[in-house]
Amino acid sequence: MIDRSFFKAGHVPTLFSAFLYFDLSFMVWVLLGPLGVAIADTFGLDPAQKGLMVAVPVLAGALLRVVAGLLVDHIGPKKTGIIGQLIVLAGLGLAWFLGVHSYSQVLLLGVVLGVAGASFAVALPLASRWYPPEHQGLALGIAGAGNSGMALAALFAPFLAKEFGWTNVLGLATLPLAVAFVVYVFFAKDAPDRPAPKSLGEYLAVLKTPDAWWLMLLYSVTFGGFVGLSSSLTIYFNAEYGLDPVIAGFFTAACVFAGSFVRPVGGGLADRYGGVRTLSVVYVLAAIGLAAASFHMPSPWIALAVIMFAMLALGAGNGAVFQLAPQRFRKEIGVVTGLVGATGGIGGFYLAASLGWAKQATGSYQAGLIGFAAMALMAFLALSSVKHQWRRTWAELAGASPATLRL
Repeated sequence: MIDRSFFKAGHVPTLFSAFLYFDLSFMVWVLLGPLGVAIADTFGLDPAQKGLMVAVPVLAGALLRVVAGLLVDHIGPKKTGIIGQLIVLAGLGLAWFLGVHSYSQVLLLGVVLGVAGASFAVALPLASRWYPPEHQGLALGIAGAGNSGMALAALFAPFLAKEFGWTNVLGLATLPLAVAFVVYVFFAKDAPDRPAPKSLGEYLAVLKTPDAWWLMLLYSVTFGGFVGLSSSLTIYFNAEYGLDPVIAGFFTAACVFAGSFVRPVGGGLADRYGGVRTLSVVYVLAAIGLAAASFHMPSPWIALAVIMFAMLALGAGNGAVFQLAPQRFRKEIGVVTGLVGATGGIGGFYLAASLGWAKQATGSYQAGLIGFAAMALMAFLALSSVKHQWRRTWAELAGASPATLRL
């Protein structure tokens, strides 16, 4: 799927730096999820509190993506990324050095970790601006595959917490972050065709465009489902199937790796067959997977297979949405990435929190999973209602024929 023209079309060191920065930022963004069982034991948390704990970083990251998107268009993605990485390094270092002594402090740490989640609005424009339209899906899919960092957290955090204590994991996390920071500083470069800075009013004018809201809705389901599950699965497998936190982390990592590394595939498929067609299939498959997962499976292995199926669909959808966004908003890609990414995080906050609330109220996660499956079907219907209009109006805006667009 990758030919030589792709490597010649952009800047590979920047693409790699964006991926690494994104990957390790996402590792710490969802860190409270893999540490959730240990933290809950320390503070005696109930299911609703555990759900809120893993949802707070997701919501904070969602809101901060808007800020990051504005900064990207004003001072450039590289400087914005440097600022964000320094804040996260300082926050984790202080939390490790001073300690975390209450549930409220855990939530405050979650807000700081949200800065790492805002890396989405930096890494994707950093990579996107180097590549022409015909390679947008693959370039953003590769950069966006950095969400595999969530799997690193699930894979290593529970084991390290068991061996060294969960507060020490916060300090250990700064080590790979520091490496990524050095790579980013020396190898990442802003693209030469960076748009001129605009006023705040000009940035937010994109919200007057219905297409921006549609893209936000679509991503709130694909990425919302992906990050919401990534944050919650360690606690889910521990609570539903009695798995040791380390084994639950391995199960979570398998699901996250599957969803992360299919993201470039989703982008590539969207480049070849069109983002609308790819997303239409994705939403139906995701709804089927989430609905099936809502029923308690007879074994954790069957549950793993079903949830992995849903994560594959959601991961492919993440790549497909960002094949569409630059075709419509290439000049405003920084702020659009921030806004679309923010709604993706809000979707993740809803799913993670609703799973905790459902478990607290009914003793089962079913209501939360069924609700999100319904959202996937709603997204499919919404996309079906606008696709014909998009093919006509986007071609007019681009000064091209509908046949030349990858919709």
